Amino acid sequence: MEGTTPAIRGGAARRQGTGRRGAVVGALMLTMALAALDSTVVATAVPQIVGDLGGFSFFSWLFSGYLLAVTVSLPVYGKLSDTFGRKPVLVVGAAVFLLGSLLCAAAWNMAALIAFRIVQGLGGGALQGTVQTLAADLYPLAERPRIQSRLSTVWAVSAVAGPGLGGVLAAYADWRWIFLVNLPIGAAALWLIVRHLREPERENAGRARVDWAGALAVFACGGVLLTALVQGGVAWPWLSAPSLALFGTGLALAAVVVVVERQAADPVIPGWVWRRRTIAAVNLALGALGLLMVAPSVFLPTYAQSVLGLAPVAAGFVLSVWTLSWPVTAALSQHVYRRIGFRDTALLGIGLAALVLCAFPFLPYPGSWWQPTLLMLLLGGALGLFQLPLIVGVQSTVGWSERGTTTASVLFCRQTGQTVGASLFGAVANGVLAARLGGAGDLDSVTRALDAGTAPEATRRAIAEAVRAVYLGAAAAAAVAFVVLLVVAPRRFPVLQD
Repeated sequence: MEGTTPAIRGGAARRQGTGRRGAVVGALMLTMALAALDSTVVATAVPQIVGDLGGFSFFSWLFSGYLLAVTVSLPVYGKLSDTFGRKPVLVVGAAVFLLGSLLCAAAWNMAALIAFRIVQGLGGGALQGTVQTLAADLYPLAERPRIQSRLSTVWAVSAVAGPGLGGVLAAYADWRWIFLVNLPIGAAALWLIVRHLREPERENAGRARVDWAGALAVFACGGVLLTALVQGGVAWPWLSAPSLALFGTGLALAAVVVVVERQAADPVIPGWVWRRRTIAAVNLALGALGLLMVAPSVFLPTYAQSVLGLAPVAAGFVLSVWTLSWPVTAALSQHVYRRIGFRDTALLGIGLAALVLCAFPFLPYPGSWWQPTLLMLLLGGALGLFQLPLIVGVQSTVGWSERGTTTASVLFCRQTGQTVGASLFGAVANGVLAARLGGAGDLDSVTRALDAGTAPEATRRAIAEAVRAVYLGAAAAAAVAFVVLLVVAPRRFPVLQD
């Protein structure tokens, strides 16, 4: 039964002594910090980077290129970790990430820096997926919430500290140190992994076949479609020739992926990922989570500065409080799902999240700083009850040989949801602004006008309405996740014994 938590440790966990396993966990936390920091640390150093290298019109690709590489490589690394083991994939991924960091520090122009950021992302995909998979390998079901909550805490602290660290390094040292600082941290993590991680022998290790054609097709399809989503409405209009060409090419490549994967003996994205109700439901639910997370993480700082009149640091605090409550409720969620099950715990969390998101549009205008701060604290607590039970639950329904693929699939869906959410909610916000301001400007241009002190009160109200519309969209995404879990997911996850 799902609610039972036997104290039997799996093969990988038995092979790790207490000290050895602690060293591996330390390495996992360091690698998780690297992956989280590199998603945010560059943001505050953009002025210094552009001033040194030029290329202002392309700087957004410093973020988009990294995100694309991480997302499209996740399924490939997941399959490779099931085929060859977690250790070689994590070691190679960390090495690629550190090589990308070194190359970024040596970049001579913006084009080179963007290319090297993509190299970094190719390593980052291995870090994100394999760390989460190893956490499940090392700990039995009864102990997994503890390690997952630690990783969540590391991710939250690193994500919040990233912009501040980037600003300090850019202001008092040089922006290249943003990438060089990865080297000693990554080297320490690599040393701990190589020295202390031991994996069980696998009978089929010598007969492993890699679906390289499928990996290439998945990479190409994901890269084209995600590029279309990231750049659509930004670099070119949605219905322009570049946008339509990218979407058309992406759909054609999706058909190629289906054909190649059906013929492959051991496909990168096996059909059982979507045929099993539990995995399919978690994939869709975490895709919706990625989508709804865009509302606060992208639009709340703009709201806090433009509508509430807060300084950038204070606006960052309003957003960051959800990283305080998220790990706490994630750690406590085990006491809930042991009683009512993984699915019902996640339903409780996403239901509460939907209510919090629906409350945002009812905040008074202009309101006070503590009102959205309180909502963010509640939202983080609700999402902690939602995400962790689903990840722990879905990892517990598969054996070692399928866990990497399963973990990568849910992380891929969450990352894809964030990409879709950024494009969708950006279009929603710009549409509301156009309607309120008579078709003048978009969110970025209006925000710059506010910063320059040239925008009237009506513009501030328009921004408030745009962000409220985005939060309603996020509430709709939460409702979709609720319905998916209620209808598709089994009431009791088919948990395997450790």
